[in-house]
Parts: sequence; structure tokens; C-alpha cells
Amino acid sequence: MTGKLFISAICKYLAGVVIVGLLLFLPGTFGFWQGWLLMGILFIPMLIAGFVLMAKNPMLLEKRLNVREQEGEQKQVLLLSAGMFAAAFVAAGLGFRFGFLLPKAVSIIAAVLFLGFYALYAEVLRENTYLSRTVEVQENQKVIDTGLYGLVRHPMYMATIGLFLMMPLVLGSGIGFLIMLAYIPILAKRIRNEEQVLLEGLPGYRDYMRKVRYRMIPYIY
Repeated sequence: MTGKLFISAICKYLAGVVIVGLLLFLPGTFGFWQGWLLMGILFIPMLIAGFVLMAKNPMLLEKRLNVREQEGEQKQVLLLSAGMFAAAFVAAGLGFRFGFLLPKAVSIIAAVLFLGFYALYAEVLRENTYLSRTVEVQENQKVIDTGLYGLVRHPMYMATIGLFLMMPLVLGSGIGFLIMLAYIPILAKRIRNEEQVLLEGLPGYRDYMRKVRYRMIPYIY
């Protein structure tokens, strides 16, 4: 564990808390309880996971903190994703302010499902120590084909699409949910480019694609 990595992780974590908080509570109000619910189930597990990675696998934590994409197409994906999130969160805050939210039960059920997808996300991190935030082939990287990677080629994206689609429902925002559906084509664009990079640079990936046919959802996609 290094002081530099710790400071970087804490700074990015706090920046995320502030940015999400502003997007939710400026359009809405501090009485937006669904916003506080999302902040809790998003950032408390994230903090715990960060400390676990810091202690057990600081190299993986460093990879997860790196968001500097080298691929031009992936830079476009990041920009589109950022715009989508901002629009969905602002829509949710405005929905609370003007009274256009889904029933409270939807938020509670979505919160439980969100935590389930978070657990799936954590399992993927445990299985694959090469999980960089950027699309790249790392030195000495090997194909992972066990566990969840024996079912789909991108279990991390399977987890994140569940997380992202649950977020606006936790917030009680139907409009936000419709906005967040844009993540599906954005993610498909990222996967196409990522698999091309892996095919060109990761030995054995072509055979892995023949072995595991589905990208994110077994028997569907």
C-alpha cells in the first residue's frame, strides 16, 4: 500500500460523492430521500471495496482508478456515458422536486437488486485481476475462462448494466430509467471495440470466443 495510491483513491472517491450529490440534490432538494438511499448503497460498498483492494490487491485498485483511455472510440464511449448519467440524475432530482416519481416500493426493490448486482461485480473483481478500467492488453495478461467467465465473456459488463439500470429506479425516476437505457447501445459499442483489441493483442482470446459464445447474458447476447 502506498501513500500516493491511497490519496488518489480517496480524492477520486470524494469527487464522485460530490459530483453525484450535486447532480441529485441541486435539481431536487436535500429532502430527496431516494437520492440519499442511492448515495448510501453506491458509496458505502464502494468505500469498503476500496479498502479491501488497497489491502489485498493494490495493483488492481490502481488499474480501476485509471480512466485514461488510449482508444479513440472508448473516449467517445466515456463522454456518452457521462452525459447519460448526468441527464438521468438531473431528471430524477427534478422528478422529486415536481412530484413525478414512481411508488416507493419500486425504490426499495430496486435497491435490493442493486446490492445483488454489486455482489456480482465484487465476484468478477475477485476472479479477474486484469480488470483495468481502460481497454488495453496488459503485460503477461492471460485469458480468464473459469467461474463467471465460463458463462459469458464480459461478466463485469453484465453486472454494470444491472447496476446502472437499477440506479434510476432506486431514485424512483421513470424518465431517468428511459435515459439510462441508452447505456445498452453505448456498452455494445464498447464491447465491439474491446473485443477487437483483445483479438489483436491477447493470445488465446479467439479460441476463448469460440468456447464462450455469449458476451453478457447467457443464451441471449
